[in-house]
Formats: sequence, C-alpha cells, structure tokens
Amino acid sequence: MAYKVKFVDYPRHWEKYKEEFMTVLEDRLSRGELVIRQDILDFEKNTAEMVGTKYAKGLNSGFDALHLSLRALNIGPGDEVITVDHTFLASIAAIALAGAKPVLIDVGNDFNMDMELLTTAITPKTKAIMPVHLNGRMCDMDALGQIVKRFEDKGQKIYVIEDAAQALGAKFNDKGAGSFGTTGCFSYYPAKILGCFGEGGALTTNDPIIDEKILLLRYHGVLRDPDRTQKMFGYNAVLDNIQAAILNVKLKYFDRWVARRREIAERYRLGLSSVQNLKLPHFDDSRYFDVYWNYVIRAPRRDELKQHLEKEGIETIIKWLTPNYSYDWYPFEFQPLPVTEKICREVISLPIYPELSDEEVDFTIQAVKNFYA
Repeated sequence: MAYKVKFVDYPRHWEKYKEEFMTVLEDRLSRGELVIRQDILDFEKNTAEMVGTKYAKGLNSGFDALHLSLRALNIGPGDEVITVDHTFLASIAAIALAGAKPVLIDVGNDFNMDMELLTTAITPKTKAIMPVHLNGRMCDMDALGQIVKRFEDKGQKIYVIEDAAQALGAKFNDKGAGSFGTTGCFSYYPAKILGCFGEGGALTTNDPIIDEKILLLRYHGVLRDPDRTQKMFGYNAVLDNIQAAILNVKLKYFDRWVARRREIAERYRLGLSSVQNLKLPHFDDSRYFDVYWNYVIRAPRRDELKQHLEKEGIETIIKWLTPNYSYDWYPFEFQPLPVTEKICREVISLPIYPELSDEEVDFTIQAVKNFYA
C-alpha cells in the first residue's frame, strides 16, 4: 500500500543527498576504485576516531564483525558465550556458527541485558559476553565491567564483544558504543543511522593483535603487502570500497541525523506520555546518551494498534514477534525468559528517521491517541 508515513523512506533520503552520492559514485566507478582502496582506509580512520578506539576495520556486515571477533579470539567448540535472546538472530547465529554455545539471559525494561542475571550465567566454560546495545541505547557497561573484573581477579579471562549494530553514536558515561569491549561490532545496513547502499559493517578494537587478525580474516588471509603474502585461511568479508566512499559522505551528516532522531523521540514522548499504560523508551539515567535507531513502545493490544495504524496509512514494524529460542529448529538448550516473552507480545516500532517531518510525527501521535481514546 501507499503509506502516508513510511517506516523508512529510502527514496526521500536519496533525493536529498543525490548530487553528492552521484559525484562520488561516478568518480570511483570511472577510476575503478572498487576493492580496498583509499576510501575504505579513510573510513576506517574516521570510524576509529568517532568510536574512540585505536583501530577499525571495514567488513561487509555486522554479522561478520561478530563472527570474526569470535574467530580472532579463538572461541569455538566447548566454549560458551553469554548474550540475550532479545536481539536479531544474527547475534546468536555468530556464536553458533563459530562452534560455541550461546547462553541466553533475560533483559531489563530498557530492552538490554539484565546485569543482575549475568553473574549466575557465567560458568568455567564462559569465554565471552556479548552485550547487545539495542535500539540505539547502550547496556550498563559499568556493571558489566565490574563483573568481568571480578572473574578475572579469580583467574578467568572473559572477553567482551559489543554488539553495537544498532548503537553507533550512542554513549555511556561519555564513551562511545564499541569502545568498551575487546571488540565493537557495527552494521551499516541501509536502514541504520549510518547506512550504505547494501550490506556493510565494521569492527573496532584497541588491540593491535586482534586488528591484524581481522585484517587477515576478512580477506582470504592475505597480508596487504606488495607481495600479497598468504598468512592463513580467511573469509571474503571486506567492505566494498564503493560503500566506504558513500559512508564517508554520510559521516559528515551523522551528528545532525542523531540530533534529529532525538528531536523526534522527544516529540513522541511529549505527545504520547498521556496515553495510559503505554510504555515509552525514555529512561532517567544521565549516564546514557541514546541515539534512537528505533523508537520502540510497549503497547496494550499491540496487534490491534498495528492494524489501526496500517489503516491510517502509518507503516510500523514488529521486530520481535517471538523469542529466537522458540523456533522449533533451535538446537541449544535454554531456560524460558519471562521478560523477553512479555516484550515480544507488546513491542511495536514507530517511524523514526531524519527526513521524517514534524507533521508526520504528529499524525502518528494522533493516530495512536485516537486508538486508545
């Protein structure tokens, strides 16, 4: 259907920045700058500076950032990695496809890992914790850091792999998502705050050894020296140079886009705070700087609300219809997670992107209020 308010409006975004995009595309394509050229090197430098790490490597997806993190840390069969079920399946798949066992724990009211449950999930087999910074909000990295240190003081090394695919630009105590862990993992899927024209990702780290391993793992184990020395088996997971060039253009506008998302989120908050029993994604804690990649509300009669908004011409998404562990093919043992299951019955994402107008936000707000009137 032709929506009055789209969930994401790719054509509107393209039209706004088309001249800059076309200039870059024509230049790079006319010169054949396609694979591992200056644009990706510039993008990696820009990414490391933005996140606050020493190194960054461009990859072809956020999944590859997670998967190669595990490979670089030699995590595999016999090892356990703790993460949450309330995430896109790719987070869990990266662990499973590395040969390790995902251990799933529940989340809190902000949709992120419940740190009070983390300690009891750690076993002698735990090699890593994968906090997922969901919807543009970071996990409590203070609490996580204290837990990891407590176990390290007892002699158990536990790595932290940040799944920051939805949280580029988010901060906790003024430190960027992706700068706390052994690695930080980002996605540049088109709908992200910083998105390319297809698939893209990046991995950040302060560890030079990990950085060098990722350099090899992402491109067939080839060292980028004049002789193209083969050092190991690797994958084909490098970010396309064309995508890096587009992302470098978009980086100029990133802070502006985050500011606009925060404006829209505040407009939603003011407009919807009077609706009884509607839970909005605003949390009182000055340690956090949220970037609102998604604006996710918890709504009574969620499915009926979605139908109502569709009839009004407002496109919404329900990303978490069911826990990942509830699939009949899910191969790992698990404990039911009551908060995750409750969230799956309640959440719905409202439109939020920089090109969304105030009038479209207000139209959405009024439609929600009309439903609950």
